[in-house]
Amino acid sequence: MTAAHLDVLVSIDVGTSGARATAFDISGTQLMEVRRPYPTRMPHDGWAEQDATSWRDASLSALGRLITELGSHHEIHAIGLTGQCPSVVPIDGRGAPLRPGIIYRDNRAVAEADEFRNRFGDAYLHGLTGHLPAAFHVAAKILWIRAHEPEVFRAARLFLEPTELVALTLTGETVTDWSMAAASALLDLRKRAWAPELVDAVGLDLNQLPTPHPSWTVIGEMRTSLMRRFGLSRPIPVVAGAGDSIACAFGAGVVAPGPASEMAGSSTCLNTVVSEPTRDLAVTHYPSAVASTGYVTEVGINTAGEAVDWLAILMYGGRAGRPRLDDFELFDQEAADVPPGSDGLLFIPVLGDGERDDPARRGTALGLSIRHDRKAWARATFEGVAFGIRAHLEALGRASTPVTELRVSGRPASLRTWNRIKADVLGIPVSRVPGDATSAGVALLAGLGVEVYPSPEAAMATACKRDPPIEPDAAAHDRYETLYAHYQEVVGSPLLRVSAVTSEPAGRP
Repeated sequence: MTAAHLDVLVSIDVGTSGARATAFDISGTQLMEVRRPYPTRMPHDGWAEQDATSWRDASLSALGRLITELGSHHEIHAIGLTGQCPSVVPIDGRGAPLRPGIIYRDNRAVAEADEFRNRFGDAYLHGLTGHLPAAFHVAAKILWIRAHEPEVFRAARLFLEPTELVALTLTGETVTDWSMAAASALLDLRKRAWAPELVDAVGLDLNQLPTPHPSWTVIGEMRTSLMRRFGLSRPIPVVAGAGDSIACAFGAGVVAPGPASEMAGSSTCLNTVVSEPTRDLAVTHYPSAVASTGYVTEVGINTAGEAVDWLAILMYGGRAGRPRLDDFELFDQEAADVPPGSDGLLFIPVLGDGERDDPARRGTALGLSIRHDRKAWARATFEGVAFGIRAHLEALGRASTPVTELRVSGRPASLRTWNRIKADVLGIPVSRVPGDATSAGVALLAGLGVEVYPSPEAAMATACKRDPPIEPDAAAHDRYETLYAHYQEVVGSPLLRVSAVTSEPAGRP
């Protein structure tokens, strides 16, 4: 590398709120990022869809702009892929989506998930795949399409997740990585290959699913047509990458038991590392992104960051459906003015028509009074998500090793009051990972794929960074013990559950 020439690794993240392309130098320093938003539609209770062509088009638009901004004095060594999961779209023989993509927080396929579980048994499925199939997973979503849109199902040549669609667009290869494949609930977790009996049960042939590879695999090179479009003189290797939360855990340096990674975005994913899958049916598992052995556990909250976005739009002057950056700063400052407990206001921010572990759960606010202002709402939103994080981390701790530290990454990780609340609610240190560990983690995987780094350990030593931890305040933690017990009571109430989640829109026969 010379003064006039900088080596670069690029990540593409096909996320929930949009796609982004991010460039890093070899030391892990973020150089620039380009975002392209797209909307989520919720046409019926429990549904959440996106235009799958937007996954592809927004990713290419962001990548093209990034390449232009980088200019000729930057050499891109590799592109790594990541994105939301499990979301899925059926693709026809020309590579075009046959319907809108059904995203991870869509809960229409409850009956299909139950049917799948009844056929094979919970213990068998969890032992084989590391997952307990739910409406959340790709398997149930495919079964819903098969049952309710048979013409679409018959026409589908492939079923792809967002990152897999972008991989096909970039390289022409029908491939995926182990972690993204595991999100389908159709992967044999230990063999790292599709489980034929499960694929057959959803009515597919193996050739209708992408081929799984290790996360660090070079899956192909950028197509010649895209090279011309972006003005490139040589092909760029594309690396499989990993699901967003799995990449985030690597970017946060979570590769051994003890610390947990929180991918704080539209949703929150919490990940730890175990040597062997646990037997706890509430805990999901993915193959390691950096080794042929080992596993990453996951639990999560569907609308964590989105709950903050929602309140910022309603109360802090957000415009055009998206809050402004200074809205979040004011949100954070005002939450700090309210003592623990939000003056008796408890907010359960389940705003996505269900949770991944309970599609019938809904959000609520308790203790609401005319004396509460937006400051109390801000604090209650932060606390409600923090209580949900604690419940999930306790489940992970019971199943494996107790969590000793939380490492937070993503846009909401810059909100210091929220990180302080998390430390006080959890009773453990909370460290912010500067920048975005998801994009950084997948860039590191890209570097491993083309041997910029000789090993995962070398990549982390070079590029993983964390701020000094926020230590919990003992008095605040004691106060939150009582409040957390109240939260648990409320979340367990049947009043927070709808009687059924419909899989058919109103009026359909």
